[in-house]
Amino acid sequence: MGNTDGLETRELPPSFSESEIKQMEKLILEKKDELLDESLFWKLTEEFNLGRAGNKAIQMEQVQGWFQDKISQASENTPSSPIASEEMLPVSDTSLSNNAPESSSDLHKGTKDKIPEELEFEAKSSRDGAWYDVAMFLAHRVLASGELEVRVRFQGFGAEEDEWVNVKKAVRERSIPLESSECRKVSVGDLVLCFRESSEEAIYFDAHVLEIQRKLHDIRGCRCLFLIRYDHDQTEEKVHLRRLCRRPAY
Repeated sequence: MGNTDGLETRELPPSFSESEIKQMEKLILEKKDELLDESLFWKLTEEFNLGRAGNKAIQMEQVQGWFQDKISQASENTPSSPIASEEMLPVSDTSLSNNAPESSSDLHKGTKDKIPEELEFEAKSSRDGAWYDVAMFLAHRVLASGELEVRVRFQGFGAEEDEWVNVKKAVRERSIPLESSECRKVSVGDLVLCFRESSEEAIYFDAHVLEIQRKLHDIRGCRCLFLIRYDHDQTEEKVHLRRLCRRPAY
């Protein structure tokens, strides 16, 4: 958690051409009953890539995601019950990218939040109240209130630990580990992410800084002590800087 090693540079996926979009829009009108058949997505992907000499290849998941976005968008424009949608909709690369074309975000019009991009985010688990790095956003759903939830896979965990989390309340930009030379960036009252280790757990929780004892740095680095109070259980502890991550806003 909080480790920036191994972060990959995310490239924008190739976009569909105008003719490809027209072909897919035609299929929506003509083959509604076949649009859940994965073989159709594979067939279209192969057909599109045959005409993409010298251009980046389209992935089957992009084709599938395009159709699912359009179908979901259509369903949002029809009267619905106040019960939250539980449908599992795989989140395509285009719908995750902050730089995606305007049309790729049509699905989220009318919702209060947007699906964030993984690799740079952390999510709060409802099981223990701790924050974990996001490895992947698997699906999304819109609640009757208009709030957006995403199903996340936590970095280093398997599918059995996947969770639905509220985008507004439990997903945020990844916290940043502090270097010894950055101890002055931490002030009393700051929200920090603190590594808590015991015989039963070793995870990160939100905490607030109550007091700081500034000390001279030595060959080992920062020797300052930070009195913090964990938000989830109100316990207090004195910790060194190496156990803290700062929030990007600071």
